Amino acid sequence: MMRWLWFGLGWIMVALGVIGALLPVMPTTIFLILAVGCFARSSPTFERRLLEHPRYGPSLRLWREQGAISRKGKAFAGAGMAFGFVMFCWGAHPSWPLLLGVGLFFVASAAYVLSRPAPQPSATADRPSQR
Repeated sequence: MMRWLWFGLGWIMVALGVIGALLPVMPTTIFLILAVGCFARSSPTFERRLLEHPRYGPSLRLWREQGAISRKGKAFAGAGMAFGFVMFCWGAHPSWPLLLGVGLFFVASAAYVLSRPAPQPSATADRPSQR
């Protein structure tokens, strides 16, 4: 029963990730990271497919192996959060308390992303090739 729950939750996370890939104000990678975690508990086949995906696989593997986010990933995340905040302000015309709350959430989220380590070279890349 739990396996099916994780499997269904994994597909919900994939769907949210796809929506995030299409909408500039919604993240993609975090939902795919969650999907990989769900599939790790339910379907090794789908877990492997996400980890081997040509576009998202490298960042998913980097997060899993090192808890790291690339410089490019940090830049896109920060720009996406800033754009999302501007769109929120423009479209919702929030009250000052709501604006402050959402702004603090974005600042805390950006601080977390920026505090993640940069990727380290793999151990095999550090060793000279032996011929």
